[in-house]
Amino acid sequence: MDWLAESPWLAWLGIALVLAAIEAATVDFVFIMLAGGALAGALTAGLGGGLVPQVLVAVAVAVLLLAVVRPLVRRHFVEGEVDHGIGAASLVGREARALSAITDTEGRVKLGGETWSARTPTGGTECPPGSDVQVIALQGATAIVVPAPRIEPGR
Repeated sequence: MDWLAESPWLAWLGIALVLAAIEAATVDFVFIMLAGGALAGALTAGLGGGLVPQVLVAVAVAVLLLAVVRPLVRRHFVEGEVDHGIGAASLVGREARALSAITDTEGRVKLGGETWSARTPTGGTECPPGSDVQVIALQGATAIVVPAPRIEPGR
């Protein structure tokens, strides 16, 4: 145990690694913030601070990370997932190519590398074959599409 007294920064580094490993299993952004505090304690120990300053710095940094950084990270990674959609829901808003004439009762589009049934909304504009369309909704395995907005050069 002499190595611990001579190199307390190694103990802090070991604690940080254990906390990072726990974070990898939980992915809740708590243990990684605690690991950040442990790294701050390691830095304090490496700069020659005593045990009390090491603990105070580690706790202060961990609390600061938990209070400030964790909510930002969660908002970006966890709450942002709702907006991205996965599976078929992620196709809403994408452009597709009309493979056949699309009316409010029938049609086919190439969407995400696959052929989908398609139709326009009731009373919507018919889309000729080969035209670009935009998916506005999905109803089961049918894409509801409208003509894709045209982007004029120079605007």
